[in-house]
Amino acid sequence: MANKTTTELAQHPPRVLLIPLGSTEQHGPHLPLQTDSIIAAAWCDRLAASRPDVLVAPTLPYGSAGEHQDFAGTLSIGAEALHQVLVQLARSAATDFKRVVFVSGHGGNASVLCAVVSQLRDEGHDVAGLVPVFPGGDAHAGRSETSIMLAIAPMSVRTDQVQPGDLRPLSETIDQLREGGMKMVTANGVLGDPTKASASEGASLMDFLALVSISDDGHC
Repeated sequence: MANKTTTELAQHPPRVLLIPLGSTEQHGPHLPLQTDSIIAAAWCDRLAASRPDVLVAPTLPYGSAGEHQDFAGTLSIGAEALHQVLVQLARSAATDFKRVVFVSGHGGNASVLCAVVSQLRDEGHDVAGLVPVFPGGDAHAGRSETSIMLAIAPMSVRTDQVQPGDLRPLSETIDQLREGGMKMVTANGVLGDPTKASASEGASLMDFLALVSISDDGHC
């Protein structure tokens, strides 16, 4: 969308707009701060491939990421601001698009996203929200995310800095994480074991994400 002109859009209006939602936050010592934004944009590109009725908007690079604030480089706009931004984006997009699908690369945006989708549907808008869900995947900067980055942006992965983080299931640490942030759970900002990541697994995970339908209700 960013490379098109207003005239081009008016002449050939697509029906569906995908809006990638990222975050600017720590991803351990081996992944860049924009990891979630990179994944969200790549996911949208896969979903829009060979679909002339679908257009991908510029990525929103900030999200609700306060749990990472103790790590350098994290820029969070918080839940309330994110909610308002997404509501206004969808209302604005409704002028030109029949359906808006928010595609989040950051799991921390999920609760806000679902609240936004609920509000917008009550207003009569056709919206959906997608968040990455991997069977057996780990939570943050671990094997799953690192594998995807090795597949779609390998030069951004600091392979000499890869190290395991907290290996407990997220269900055992989620309360502590919410109360005290990531620093209370993992010293290096990693949940999982990225040393087991591979580009081949990342490609398979992207194939899995590409199968998600943008025509149904999504994950919200």
